[in-house]
Amino acid sequence: MLILGSFDIVTPDPGLFIWTVVVFLVVLWVLNKYAFGPIKASLKKREDGITESLHQAQKAREEMSHMKADNERILNEAREERSKMLREAKEAKDMLISEAREKANVEYNRIVEEAKQAINNQKMAALIEIKNNVGNMVLEVSEKILKRELDNKAEQEKYIKQLVDEIKVN
Repeated sequence: MLILGSFDIVTPDPGLFIWTVVVFLVVLWVLNKYAFGPIKASLKKREDGITESLHQAQKAREEMSHMKADNERILNEAREERSKMLREAKEAKDMLISEAREKANVEYNRIVEEAKQAINNQKMAALIEIKNNVGNMVLEVSEKILKRELDNKAEQEKYIKQLVDEIKVN
C-alpha cells in the first residue's frame, strides 16, 4: 500500500498536470502535423471529387436533355420532310396522270379529226365519182338518143323511159 499510497490519482499534482498538458500538446501538434493534415487533405480531395462528379452528372443531364430536344427536333424535321416528300410525290403523280389524260384527249381528238377528214375526203371522192358516173350516163343516154333517129316524140319518150329504167337497174 505504500506504493499505492504515494501514487494518488484523485489528488491533483501540479507537476503531473503540467507534464500531462505538455505531452497532450506535443501529441496534438504531432497529430496535427502528420495525421490531421493528410486526413483533412484527403477529405478535401474526396469532397472536391464528389463535387466534381455531381457537377459532371448535372452537365451530363443537361447534355442529355439538349440531345433529347435535338433528337425530337430532328425527328420532327424528318417527319415533316417525309410528309413533304410524300406530298410532292402525290402532286407529281397527279400531274403526270393529268398530263397523260390531256395528251390522250389531244391524241383522241386528233385521231377523230383525222377520221372525220378521211370520211369527208372519201365522201367527196364518192360524190365526185357518182357525179362523173351520172355525167357519163347522161352523155351516153344523150349520145344514144342522138344516134337514133326518131321521128316520133312518143317513141322518144318511150326510149328515154327504157334507158332510165336500165340505169336504175344497174
